[in-house]
Amino acid sequence: MIEVKDAIKLIEENVSVSDIKKTELNRCLNYVLADDIKSPIHLPPFRQSAMDGYAIKISDSKVYKVVGESKTGHPAPIQINEDEAVRIFTGAQVPDTADTVVIQEHVEVNDNKITIHKLPEKKANIRKVGEQIKKNEVALLKGHVINEASIGFLAGMGIDGVKIYKKPRVCIITTGDELIEPGKKLKPGKIYESNSIMLKVALKRLKITKVGIFKVKDTLEKTKDVIKKCLKKYDVLLISGGISVGDYDYVKEAMEVNNIHEIFYKVNQKPGKPLYFGKKKNQVVFALPGNPASSLTCFYIYVLPALRKMMGYSNIHLTKKKVKAPEEIPNNTGKSLFLKASAGNNKIKILEGQSSSILKSFAHSNALLYISSENKIVRKGEIVEYFDLNF
Repeated sequence: MIEVKDAIKLIEENVSVSDIKKTELNRCLNYVLADDIKSPIHLPPFRQSAMDGYAIKISDSKVYKVVGESKTGHPAPIQINEDEAVRIFTGAQVPDTADTVVIQEHVEVNDNKITIHKLPEKKANIRKVGEQIKKNEVALLKGHVINEASIGFLAGMGIDGVKIYKKPRVCIITTGDELIEPGKKLKPGKIYESNSIMLKVALKRLKITKVGIFKVKDTLEKTKDVIKKCLKKYDVLLISGGISVGDYDYVKEAMEVNNIHEIFYKVNQKPGKPLYFGKKKNQVVFALPGNPASSLTCFYIYVLPALRKMMGYSNIHLTKKKVKAPEEIPNNTGKSLFLKASAGNNKIKILEGQSSSILKSFAHSNALLYISSENKIVRKGEIVEYFDLNF
């Protein structure tokens, strides 16, 4: 059995970043950039009007003769002199000899002349060449998570595809003869299966969409077969339950038969002690405890960072924050504790229902308060750390 910090370190050391692929821009949302992106052009590529109005060569005069028009996408090859103006629209190219754009609300139009009621400062309402970004300047850094604005920015530079890290394909295997699907009639001795649904939704929050779900009966042969099948198709296996030491817990033996190399088994923590982490080449296998709160805790602390590393994230762990302990917290277990809690406004509240089987309190928590195994008691007001569950 190992400590929490050692388990985290071993996962970091044994999980590799996924392969890189070049993908069309409109398919890159929520992926992570695998390269720095430099702009191939100045943006904007020409002097651009920021407003509808009139381009002028500013002088002391307030009356200007309109000698042409510059529409968006249809620049006017006009050279203007002092006391001359060109009608111009937002986004249109400003004539070379113009140095200012007067907004249309500040002029009066009479025939082909304008009278300016409010003369702007020189260079007003003109976007300079490369004002947003200059050619060969880094636009987005490797590790950037692509969002809608990123895609618009890249498209505006004429970029139609980028290199990204592939997202892992994940399968969820649930074990247990006592489990039935929600919606079916509950029979004696049965319970509704929640872990696969919970884990799939957690993966959805990570924008991982290639997810398979497999349910297996408590037999060694069936467990071996499902694991073998999943190893052929998926990058990450999340196995829920069957990893303890019961007479019908076959997961650990089934993984050995499938040549999965054990990195560690059991972490000195509560909840979530019977956590397994292993590898087969670059494939990653987590066997999570069957108790729902244990399973979700292990997902947040161990699985999530592994997946984020595979996806190319630079910050892979949940954010750690500090707060004053709201009460005295004894720890006579000899284990590290993850306590379901509600945090906000520089305060934290430890919730009732800390059992590994209870999700009710987890449903109302946004934090996991962490007490290390070395800490036997936390005094009220003492600074403690918690993991922010918003990611």
